[in-house]
Amino acid sequence: MKKILLLILSVFTINIGSSFAQTIDDEITMVQEAFGKDKKMIVEALMELPETMAPAFWTVYEEYETARQELGRERIKIINDYLETYSQLGEAEADALANRSLKNDAALAKLHSTYYKKFKKATSALNATKFLQIDTYIHNTIRNAMQQQLPFIGEF
Repeated sequence: MKKILLLILSVFTINIGSSFAQTIDDEITMVQEAFGKDKKMIVEALMELPETMAPAFWTVYEEYETARQELGRERIKIINDYLETYSQLGEAEADALANRSLKNDAALAKLHSTYYKKFKKATSALNATKFLQIDTYIHNTIRNAMQQQLPFIGEF
């Protein structure tokens, strides 16, 4: 699990030192705190919001990130569970992991849909779309990097 967490951190060039937290939840919290700061800096730089829209945008953004972090936490737990069991994965375990992953993906799509409306109301359709594009790019980049490190089922 630490390898995956380090991969996430390296995507955003974060150095957290050699000490890791004691539990998976502690590790996830540590990663999300560091990732959240870097992500906000990236979003801020790319959004280029006028001063009149920025306060409303950042209020919605903080609300969105709180909700998204719960989904991110679950995604990391799914990956961790996969890494702990992939070498002896049976039908039931594979089905459970796949269903958890699909549910997580659907929840993220629903979150994007809900918050698109909120961002649009707070700023504009163009800015809301731009945020979704940035957010999707960041998450797809991380997922791609993680996927490249994950072993395939049956691979030892």
